[in-house]
Order: sequence, then structure tokens, then C-alpha cells
Amino acid sequence: MSGHSKWSTIRRKKEKVDAARGRIFTRLIKDITSAARQGGGDPDGNPRLRLAIQAAKAANMPADNVERAIKKGIGELDGQTIEEIIYEGYTPGGAALLLEVATDNRNRSAAEIRHAFSKHNGSLGSTGCVAWMFEKRGVIMIDSSAASEEQVMEVVLDAGAEDMTVEEGVFQVVTTPEACEDVRAAVEAAGIPMISAEVTRVPSTTKRLEGNDALQAVRLINLLEELDDVEHVHSNADVDESVIEEM
Repeated sequence: MSGHSKWSTIRRKKEKVDAARGRIFTRLIKDITSAARQGGGDPDGNPRLRLAIQAAKAANMPADNVERAIKKGIGELDGQTIEEIIYEGYTPGGAALLLEVATDNRNRSAAEIRHAFSKHNGSLGSTGCVAWMFEKRGVIMIDSSAASEEQVMEVVLDAGAEDMTVEEGVFQVVTTPEACEDVRAAVEAAGIPMISAEVTRVPSTTKRLEGNDALQAVRLINLLEELDDVEHVHSNADVDESVIEEM
């Protein structure tokens, strides 16, 4: 699962930069909205939503923002009909991009996404052009200071995890989509705090980007993530940490 490990590391570094630059609320709101849409608005019965709310509290997000995000996710705001769409394409240099979009206006979303790709020299592709590179997997991330590697490995493997790696001070646990909740519950029952737990799309391989291609790719991903209708951006891009810090 090297593709996932690499992208997870890049994403975590991006999140730290985003937090430093005040963009973290946008990301957290999307996480809460997406979790509520997929699993309902009750955090007691929706572990992913519970983790998203905990992350929002840790970032000192106002409670009103959390409540609005949940209501948007379960469709209680503005009587909107939400349509879920997948967009696929490429960064400069040819790394894959897969976007999960939830929108009440398909035309608006398409125009904004096309503009973002055009602005940073990416290219939209046809349906299925990169989806085959990604497969759904459960991914649980744990700070390595929270418990020993042996303790975490014993808990997650006994609960049905497929693999565990350690990168940049984080245990990354990979499961099948079906086993994700069982593993998450086992980690929680063991009293080990988690950074995140979700079913996501994992790239099977990575695409190394250098120089201007890497810089443009990260700028494109940042812009896409800032769009209101884009809930998740998945990529197999592999870039140096210095590129992210340059943003």
C-alpha cells in the first residue's frame, strides 16, 4: 500500500500548512458535512462524524459552524437536493486526480472545476480514466506517540486490519471497507486516540512530480479543495515536502 502511505504523508503536511494559513476550517466543515451525509447527523451512531467533530473542537471551531455543517450534510438547510458526482483528471506532469463532489447545481460545479484545472494547467479526463488507479480502503491514522507500535499492531490485526505502516510519526492502518468500523471500534476500546478513521480511495501507485509540475499540481489541488462543492480530492502525486512549504 505504498501509494496510500505516500499520499497520506503529503496530505498531512498539506493540512499543517493549511492550518497555519487559516484554511483548516474549510477542510473541517467539509469533513463534517460529508460524514453527516454518509452516516447521519448523530455522532453517537456515526463514528466518522464523531471524529470530525472532535477535530473541529480541537481547532476551536465555533459550535454554530459545526451545527450548520451537520445540517447541510443531512439536507436540513435550504431544502437543497444534493447530487454526488465523480470528476477525474490529471495534474501537470500526469499525476491522477479523482474528485468527489456533492452539489445542488451541477453546472456551477462543472464550471468551477474546469476553471481550476485550466488555471493550473491540469486536464479533465473522461469517466473511468483514473478511477481504476484507486480502490476503496479503510484508513485509520494514529499518532505514534499515543501507543507503542506493538500495542497498536496487536489491536488492529486482531480486529481484521490488512496492514500497518509507520511514516512521519503516524501509524497508518489499512483495512477493507467492511472491516474499517470493527478496527476503529477496537482501537477506541483499547483507549488509543485516533487522528482520523475513514473509508477513502487509495492509489495503487504514485507518480513522482518535480519542479514546476510539482508546484502547479499542489496549487491545483489546493484550489480544488477550496471549492465549496468538492468534498474530497484524491491523488497519486508524489512531491517533496519543500514544494508544500513553498505554497
